Amino acid sequence: MDVVVGRVAKAHGITGELAVDVRTDSPDTRFAEGSVLNAKLRDGTSRDLTVTAARHHAGRLLVRFEEVVTRDVAETLRGTLLLGSTADLPPTGDPDEFYDHELEGLNVELLDGTVIGTVREIVHGPGGELLVVRREGGADALVPFVREIVPTVDVTARRVVLDPPEGLLDAD
Repeated sequence: MDVVVGRVAKAHGITGELAVDVRTDSPDTRFAEGSVLNAKLRDGTSRDLTVTAARHHAGRLLVRFEEVVTRDVAETLRGTLLLGSTADLPPTGDPDEFYDHELEGLNVELLDGTVIGTVREIVHGPGGELLVVRREGGADALVPFVREIVPTVDVTARRVVLDPPEGLLDAD
């Protein structure tokens, strides 16, 4: 399975370097020299790109790829999603820490077993993480990803158990 590790923002300079918005907690590993990333272009096509250099600059990562040697080629990659394999991720080492892709798609239920829906995505905000739960009725619910509200995450059993405060799951 592949996960997004970055998005090409724009070409930088005249030699094919790309400014990349990082979407990974381990950019030094994901964008290490020799790493191969799958590039999903805006037109839906894909191609592999091999990192030859990467450096931090102005809140972004400037990346050079073996296959991108001119600014003209770099310009065609604007908006491209850069994907890395989840198989390359190290274990978290903490039983209470999860990668987003491990949570997405898990069934969501209440303490009594009532099915609420599925985890659609995880939103990382300044106040913490939120589970976006696609409810059985189709509407999404935002659930703070804290132990008091999400006491159980069982990736193996493919389920998340909620103990929501009153009103959290009420429809708008």
